[in-house]
Amino acid sequence: MARVTSEFWVSAYLRRVRLQGGFPVLRKRGAAEAGAIAIVIARGDRLSALYLPAPQSEFGEGESLDRKFASAFPEGFVEEYRVEEKLTREIRFDPDVWIVEVEDRDGRSFLEPVQD
Repeated sequence: MARVTSEFWVSAYLRRVRLQGGFPVLRKRGAAEAGAIAIVIARGDRLSALYLPAPQSEFGEGESLDRKFASAFPEGFVEEYRVEEKLTREIRFDPDVWIVEVEDRDGRSFLEPVQD
């Protein structure tokens, strides 16, 4: 089974977040078919979390092709400037990356991140 496009996944994610009470914003549109997706979670206390695509090593043989995400920082929520610095590096590395930011006071990501 083929994986859904990045554009479709982001559209569905934005809708899911809205329906569950979060406030999502598409900060940067990436490549429609297969652009990487970065998710920023802002709690409103100057701390944010960043989720990036999980490494391929996290996918087992025969496992679903669903997208998986991992926290970019071991401590989870960090100062906003650290998230922005990391995003700047990601954009330099991959200009086709999508960036979605979610404002949620409870810090919910609306994702199922890979557990370390």
